[in-house]
Amino acid sequence: MDSTFHITETPTLHFVATEDEQQLSQDLQARLEESLAQALEQPDVVAAGAAHQEAKSRLEQLKKAESTLHRYAREASEEMSRAAETALDRIIETASEGRPDFAGIGAMSEIETRHKQTGRALERLVEHLIPLAQIVELRRDSHELMTRARAMEQIAQERAERLLSQLRSAVSEEVVLPVDMSKGVAGALLAHASGLKKLAVRQSESADRIEKSYTMREGGKK
Repeated sequence: MDSTFHITETPTLHFVATEDEQQLSQDLQARLEESLAQALEQPDVVAAGAAHQEAKSRLEQLKKAESTLHRYAREASEEMSRAAETALDRIIETASEGRPDFAGIGAMSEIETRHKQTGRALERLVEHLIPLAQIVELRRDSHELMTRARAMEQIAQERAERLLSQLRSAVSEEVVLPVDMSKGVAGALLAHASGLKKLAVRQSESADRIEKSYTMREGGKK
């Protein structure tokens, strides 16, 4: 601010830490990142993050199992076709000798049983375990996002209170002193928190949709 200002010409004063806009932006970003890191270290945020990671890992394991079982089902189907052809050829060849050999049927039965159980495992994964795991993962993600948002809002509140405490003497001198918090670190934190809250709501709504679909499907089977 120019120290030679005239109150009759400039009744509204605008204070900044530095006139260098680039430096001002860098300082704001550095303080914002410091505050964001501080929010992530809050115990409730750490706990929510750990719970979400646990649910995410569980969902990833189930999807990996689904992929493996799909591959195994294809391989078992191909193996069953080959075993059936081999068994039929053996029956025909031995029949010409007067005593058909049905030993290959046993191998076919074993492969068929494995293929059937693989299908049942896939059905359980796709219709039950994965949807339920998705619901849990989405809800915990939503909770983590909301917890982080609240931590950021609390840090913004603390920063605002410290600033207002420093300005009290000026307020008592001039009676009214408007302060625009939106352009500082506190404002940036609140904007970031608002974005996290919106994402948290979307994740929660996605969980609701999956849960509703799952409930209706299960109810229709009864």
